[in-house]
Amino acid sequence: MLWLTDRHYFLLAVIVYGLSTIYSLFLWRKGFRLHDHANYALLLIGFGLQMKAMLMRGLLHGQCPVNNLYEAVVFVDATIAGICLFVGLWPRLRYIGAFTAPILFAIGVFALMPALDTHTAKPQFNIDLVSLHAALTLLSYGAFGLSSVAAVMYLTQEHNLKFHKLRAVFSVMPPMDRLEKIINRLLWAGFILLTTGLAFIPLLLKGRPEEHLANDPKVIWSGLVWALYLALLILHGRFNQSGRRFAWGAVGTFAFVLLTFWGINLLSPTHQF
Repeated sequence: MLWLTDRHYFLLAVIVYGLSTIYSLFLWRKGFRLHDHANYALLLIGFGLQMKAMLMRGLLHGQCPVNNLYEAVVFVDATIAGICLFVGLWPRLRYIGAFTAPILFAIGVFALMPALDTHTAKPQFNIDLVSLHAALTLLSYGAFGLSSVAAVMYLTQEHNLKFHKLRAVFSVMPPMDRLEKIINRLLWAGFILLTTGLAFIPLLLKGRPEEHLANDPKVIWSGLVWALYLALLILHGRFNQSGRRFAWGAVGTFAFVLLTFWGINLLSPTHQF
């Protein structure tokens, strides 16, 4: 199938994620009472197709495929899928895929918009340090995304305990205290990755005095995201802001990232990923 391009492979991955989303709806209705392997297999197939697409695009540019908004969104999507599959190796955490599939499908559909995959005369990233900065920040968004998935699982368990007590008893999802620990650890992982990625900015601006941090909407937005997650972690660690409010904070903050990421990139004169 030499005629298939990287976008064709990614389209196939999104279709598989869509099938996983449909299957996940049935899992939600059943109440997660049995360990399930079919949904995990679907996500694994979709992830394999997506990695094939990213590999083809990377070989085309000869570097990390984060040269425009399409490639950046695909990178985040793959990060969330990869972490989900790794976490799903533990049977009690396998149902995280049922919560992750709709996010992967929605992000994938958005990424397939033709306007996002713009091409320039040469790749926008031609310095390894810039690629590392982009990869670290995008990986952090993936960790934040999966923390929001774990938060949705927490809120689902809480809802079941209040209104469907038998469903909560027979559910094979992790207990709520373990889910809270997962949310916290994923948030810390994402925060460390984001902090490391942002720390490269002063190094990237050396020798480029014409660019000013205060004038770049993406840098301002990144600082705001960093501050929001820092506040969320401080509230949880220092002020015992846990449970339902902590879960909603993880969901709400990532929703803000997801809804504003593409618009900020379009406004930024230097960031088009």
